Amino acid sequence: MGKKAEPLRRGSLQIPTKSSRSKRHPKQLSSEVIEAIITKRLARNRCAEVVHYELTQQGVVVSLSSVKRVLKRYRLLKERSPWKRPHDATIRPEAVAPGSLVEIDTIHIVRPKRFYVYTILDVYSRWAHAEVFQKVGVTSTLAFVTTAQQQSPFSFSLLQSDHGSEFAHGFTLGVGVAHRHTRVRTPNDNAHLERFNRTVQEECLYHVGPTPQRYQAALDAYLPYYNNERSHLSLNFRTPREVFTSY
Repeated sequence: MGKKAEPLRRGSLQIPTKSSRSKRHPKQLSSEVIEAIITKRLARNRCAEVVHYELTQQGVVVSLSSVKRVLKRYRLLKERSPWKRPHDATIRPEAVAPGSLVEIDTIHIVRPKRFYVYTILDVYSRWAHAEVFQKVGVTSTLAFVTTAQQQSPFSFSLLQSDHGSEFAHGFTLGVGVAHRHTRVRTPNDNAHLERFNRTVQEECLYHVGPTPQRYQAALDAYLPYYNNERSHLSLNFRTPREVFTSY
């Protein structure tokens, strides 16, 4: 590698020269290989490992690290958000008492205007609460849990949710009770609440216009019936109120 030329001194007859350092690495990828990587990625949006494998099958000699580097340089990699955190792997407990396992979820209403219905259900007694919000997020979720705890006749010990952004790390830190996530792509982990979501839509929300005000009014009228009067087959035809008051 050549040494950079010394600067020209005043009064010197030295001829200024440029550095002889190479402007290209001898192992630098050719423009053809780079174009092949980008084309393969944009064609099906496959991951770097698949792009590397398919290029190798086509006879293109390139390393996996080079493929990843090219995709990152051209902003074609979906990088992990710095706000994502590993979720707690707490073992799912048994619902042995009111509040020992409380499932929480969100129903997304998209037409005619987007809004959200937060739902929460105690697995032991099937006591439930629901509330309409204009926005979804950690702040709304914390406000909903606070209201639900005030309405509930018992204290929550453990909340269980899916992996939605409204139940992210900020919610886990701010909710004030234990919080665990369901297994990824396993909606049956929240099966009791999923069934409640279906019930509340079929028996309550489908009969009113899809606006936040009408949904909230319908829920305010329906939830006392659900918790105090509606018999549940899974509870041997008892109501949620009968279950938690007899505990």
